[in-house]
Amino acid sequence: MTDTTQRTSPTPDGKPARRRFWDSAAVVAEEAGYTVNLDGRPVRLPGRALLLVRSHALAQALAAEWAQAGGGKGGLFAPEDLPLTRIAGTMIERIAPDREATVAALLHYANGELLCYRATHPATLCERQAAQWTPWLDWLRERYGIALHTTEGVMPITQTPQALEALGTILRGYDDATLAALGVMVPAMKSLVLGIAVVTGACDAARAARVATLDERTQMEIWGRDAQQEAMLAVTAREVAEAASFLELACRG
Repeated sequence: MTDTTQRTSPTPDGKPARRRFWDSAAVVAEEAGYTVNLDGRPVRLPGRALLLVRSHALAQALAAEWAQAGGGKGGLFAPEDLPLTRIAGTMIERIAPDREATVAALLHYANGELLCYRATHPATLCERQAAQWTPWLDWLRERYGIALHTTEGVMPITQTPQALEALGTILRGYDDATLAALGVMVPAMKSLVLGIAVVTGACDAARAARVATLDERTQMEIWGRDAQQEAMLAVTAREVAEAASFLELACRG
């Protein structure tokens, strides 16, 4: 993340890696918030902005990531070892300067909303989708007055302009940290509805990830376990949990 880290060969699992050059990571109070310093030098993001947040709890968690990355000076670490830093960097360098671009990107998921595309078979999956997905569409309608169309199969549907406008209004009312969390959750789950449910506290991250991966888990139950699929489900659960943790820390102050 900092411009002073050095690129090295990939880690054993093939991920791009950098070599840790610092001994210690610490939180430093600034006039506008808190930064993370590595051996006294502030972390800068790829666009040269300071890694500066308003929440002391979040800053402590960011510093803890850097303290653990690589296991010690000279060790290798990858971007995946700094998930909270990655979300904070997006918030600082991408969302804060242009919130509308993030709102537009999130709204693209409305027409492809996972919960709106229902299977026609097998019967077990159809029943589970109705039982686990419909309640969240009902929740959206009851809480916000937004009704989304559903369909069977994969033929694309377009939600009404009124629904899209209402969803846009909800998103524009969120702060940068919430948009940053949604920017991770929504692509991971392919569901704007579940993302909104998590950031509003209506659903916890673990449950939302399970609901979002209902199809994959049911298919494995029917056809047998698949290691690659299980790994993908674990990534989804981890990313949603990380985004939820980021938001909780950012709101703690």
